[in-house]
Amino acid sequence: MNGASTGNIRDILNDFFLSSISGDTLTVTEILLNMGAALLIGLLIFVVYRVTHTGEVYSARFNVSLVMLVLVSTMVMTAIGSNVALSLGLVGALSIVRFRTVIRDSRDTMFIFWGVAVGVCCGVKAYVLALIGSMFVFLYLMVCGMIRENERCLIIVRGTPAALGDAEKIIAQHYNQKATMRVSNINSAEGTGESIYEIASNVREKYDRQSGTVESLLYGNRGITSISIVRQEDEVSA
Repeated sequence: MNGASTGNIRDILNDFFLSSISGDTLTVTEILLNMGAALLIGLLIFVVYRVTHTGEVYSARFNVSLVMLVLVSTMVMTAIGSNVALSLGLVGALSIVRFRTVIRDSRDTMFIFWGVAVGVCCGVKAYVLALIGSMFVFLYLMVCGMIRENERCLIIVRGTPAALGDAEKIIAQHYNQKATMRVSNINSAEGTGESIYEIASNVREKYDRQSGTVESLLYGNRGITSISIVRQEDEVSA
């Protein structure tokens, strides 16, 4: 009795693995549908990334790579399907791959995961899920794109102690007391110093448009040696 039960279990397991290895036969129509849906939604991701990008350095190559990521993910998922052997082989192959590219913006990481998720959905024929999910992500990005009050920037002024005192008055008057001094460092031995002010980016841009840039006002003082504007994206202009 036990021998018969053991034999039945073995037969079931053998049938399962044999069917997994053989896999389902893909038709040209299924492949075209998967890749076509992936391409259309990938182009949507391309447009969303371009429209919602707020940094000063836009990478067209990265944006093109997002569409390629969607297509490649779809190819992989279409090939795997319900094939256990291929999925195990894919895990083994990806385990030896090391990606060393540094992603500077956390939003770029989100777009990468978005592309992979769409590729997985299209690969398993979940087109509606991919489309509706992408629309929700797009709406969320549009809503968050309207909230920019928390973006800050730093105004770093270097020069003589006397010039820094004059710069404090100029910055306070120019920005209507809305710039806050965060750091004041004076080196009496060398006769130099540094002051750092924090201000909201939209406030700075508003007053600079109305009364000219603060850099032009500060550089009128010969004691000022350098002025740097550090934005939230870690981009510097001087």
